[in-house]
Amino acid sequence: MTLARTLPLPPGYRLRDVLAFHGRDAEGTAETVGPDSLRKGVILAGVPVVLAASFAPSAATCTAQADGAISPALERRIDEAFRSILGLRIDPAPFCAFAAGDPLLGALVQRQPGLRIVQSASVFEALTWAIIGQQINLPFAIALRRTFILLAGRQHSSGLWCYPEAPDAARIAVDELTARKFSRAKAETLHRFASLVAGGELDLDPGPDNPLERISQRLLAIKGIGPWTVNYGLLRGYGYADCSLHGDVAIRAALQRLLGEDSKPDILRTEQILQQYQPHRTMAAAHLWASLAPPDDSA
Repeated sequence: MTLARTLPLPPGYRLRDVLAFHGRDAEGTAETVGPDSLRKGVILAGVPVVLAASFAPSAATCTAQADGAISPALERRIDEAFRSILGLRIDPAPFCAFAAGDPLLGALVQRQPGLRIVQSASVFEALTWAIIGQQINLPFAIALRRTFILLAGRQHSSGLWCYPEAPDAARIAVDELTARKFSRAKAETLHRFASLVAGGELDLDPGPDNPLERISQRLLAIKGIGPWTVNYGLLRGYGYADCSLHGDVAIRAALQRLLGEDSKPDILRTEQILQQYQPHRTMAAAHLWASLAPPDDSA
């Protein structure tokens, strides 16, 4: 079945950022990008779905092709996923106004107008990607992510692979992952996390009886998941506006460059610096990350 939507895009929408985020896997296992288009495969509510977006200056034409019926619950998940992968959850304007005169980030924000947080299609994707990417370089993390998708995901009828959900991932044995270059600790954490979600012991859906604070506490109680993973999951999965990424090496490197110092600030000092930007620490992190990217000569 097919579902169609047209989503308005804000003025100054940074399409290249969105395509770059989703185009990190050069092999295009679960995502493919073109000059003005994006296709992403993901399992939502147990159904393989390809989310496709074609971009014009002021709107994105979005279609979801599902290998199954589109129930009202799946339709809601699809709508949420589109907003996430197009970076439409967090409005950057409040942070830009907040930081306009800031001595540390003010000039940086002015150089990067319209910068947004692009998210994963699901909370489970965001958190498993955070676990996969812990303490390894980006190319290796992307290769492990590809392996994870091919092991646990399912192929859509169009041929694109779909990022798995918890029940799919929980069926993969730890030894299957370690045989494919996952460390045992990383493989065990992935399996433990997926099993808890699949078994209903860990509810990732926020609500009045399950606020994000409770979800965060439950995540931190899982062996192998620490504050960085939780904050990254809040950022990429929930679009939470005040994540503190003080443990992130790239954030500390960006601050070192801005401060003009010979070494990175330690984690405690980084946390103290980022506290100045509450309740907008997520967007502060986005600008710090972006400051490390090579200059775009075509801009």
